[in-house]
Amino acid sequence: MNKIHILLAVVLTMLTLAGCAGKSRDYREASRGGFGYTETKLSDTQYRVHFKARGTDRAKAMDYAMLRAAEVTILNDYDWFVVTDRETLVDKERVAPSPQFGFQQRYARVTECGAFSCRTTLYPTSQFSTGIFVGGSDRSEIESILSIEVGRGEQPQRENTYDARQVRNNLMPAREK
Repeated sequence: MNKIHILLAVVLTMLTLAGCAGKSRDYREASRGGFGYTETKLSDTQYRVHFKARGTDRAKAMDYAMLRAAEVTILNDYDWFVVTDRETLVDKERVAPSPQFGFQQRYARVTECGAFSCRTTLYPTSQFSTGIFVGGSDRSEIESILSIEVGRGEQPQRENTYDARQVRNNLMPAREK
């Protein structure tokens, strides 16, 4: 029986750690319109890059969009990219409190003591409750969208032109370098 408990503890620990690792990873490919990065090829040298995250950290969203732009540039055998358009969207939603209803069954403990002994009896009781949850919460999403044009060879001396390898090296999360 002890071996089963130890094995169960190891498996639960591993699943917990795997779950935590997955949740803390912000920079990832988005799946089904979720959080992370996506890109769309517009022409042979033009792309649109999206990065969507929870929260309102504009700098982080822009950094991750720039990182993905650098990766798209490198993956397609180009050296540099120009940001031709950029946009950042913040979507905040206030989740309102809602009424709550509940039904609970509890047991009342009654102890009766006589001259020589005590006797304890449990009596079932039902409790119905209603109320309004006070508080609510805020949900926020941020999306950074870049339109880029990629190129090879000598980098033009234009504003918003970036060396893809330098951007990737500077913005890559530490655990992925």
